Amino acid sequence: MTGINSDRILARMMTLHPKVIDLTLDRMLPLLAKLDHPEQRLPPVIHVAGTNGKGSLLANLRAMLEAAGYRVHVYTSPHLVRFAERIRLAGKIIEEDSLSDLLLDCEKANGDTPITYFEITTIAAFKAFTETPGDILLLETGLGGRYDATNVVARPALTAITPISHDHAEFLGTDLAGIAGEKAGIIKPDVPVIIGPQDPVALEVLQKTAEKLGSQPYIYDREWSCRRTADGWEYRGASGARRFTAPSLHGLHQVENAATAVACLDQLGGFTVSDAAIAKGLQTVEWPARMQRLNRGPIVDALPGHVDVWLDGGHNQAAAEQIAASFTDWNERDPKPTYLIAGMLNTKDQKSYFARLAGIVEKGHCIAIPGEAASTSAEDLAALARAGGLAAREMPSLMAAVEALAPDLAEKPSRLLITGSLYLAGQVLRDNG
Repeated sequence: MTGINSDRILARMMTLHPKVIDLTLDRMLPLLAKLDHPEQRLPPVIHVAGTNGKGSLLANLRAMLEAAGYRVHVYTSPHLVRFAERIRLAGKIIEEDSLSDLLLDCEKANGDTPITYFEITTIAAFKAFTETPGDILLLETGLGGRYDATNVVARPALTAITPISHDHAEFLGTDLAGIAGEKAGIIKPDVPVIIGPQDPVALEVLQKTAEKLGSQPYIYDREWSCRRTADGWEYRGASGARRFTAPSLHGLHQVENAATAVACLDQLGGFTVSDAAIAKGLQTVEWPARMQRLNRGPIVDALPGHVDVWLDGGHNQAAAEQIAASFTDWNERDPKPTYLIAGMLNTKDQKSYFARLAGIVEKGHCIAIPGEAASTSAEDLAALARAGGLAAREMPSLMAAVEALAPDLAEKPSRLLITGSLYLAGQVLRDNG
């Protein structure tokens, strides 16, 4: 036990490179060598890239594999409340003492050599995965794919690409084919690749890359598909037609995410996951801040009991479309007015995001994300929301926005959606969850 708080170590690591994100693999290789190449000593890896749905896919896979009795390591980003959430060792979030020790080891080995925060923490995670026995590692890219720090794994057991859309334009550009090309960088020669629902432009790039590398693509709506049924959903693929109850994760898109997980298991050699284990995983899966209903805390306490409070960290156009589709579906079955509280980073296309929510929202309030230098101001965000067709005004804080909406929410059963950023979602879970 070091007695040193991991947050302080992480703060020092932020100073090792002037840029938080600088896409290349060159800085990682010397440090990996100093640490005896942990990336070469990992259990079988499922490597996942995409714009939306990566985390939900991994959450489903973890739940299904654990239900089948496997010890599952997981690496995801970003975290919501504490960094430790990014690293799961055989089903459990890494403990503080172990995390501090790992970070110190990596910091000592690296010295003052320039390396980004995500690069050195990814190396720390790889080291953790080699030191705790596990049967499989679920590995999420941080950004892009080709030059993402996770892409030092030379031969995963399987790769998967979730839906690709526009996001992180400052790093990946705005050309969808170019973005898909970056994501396709995780596809490896002769390693199966599962391709989830895609825009035709992105699909063409992914398919050509897979075929060029000799990686047999397993493509949504060709080799596998899914459809909703009256009592759940159906999967069709290499294993035939199989029916399951609705997943516990909320949102229409979660059926596609669950089906993508089943598609991965269809193509994953060396592991046996029964339909019973899949069904159990679908009912036990958890993924915070993705269409999560809040049931306690100051926000819930400040509102009448007939208000459903929903939290979603979606922050791009595709995510807004998914949110709007889910709320539209709910309203068709149980009509309720929807109100909005939003905070967003200034790197996002806020106007387009709000334009896709305008049809489901009665009124919105905009706030700055506490403690985030890159947050759009409440005033500017409200102006962008109005430009996107949504009635909105600025508020000084989350609770001020809740209090301002309280009279509207008191009138009748309603829904309150808090959205726009995973950083905002983390604040909500930390302070009000």
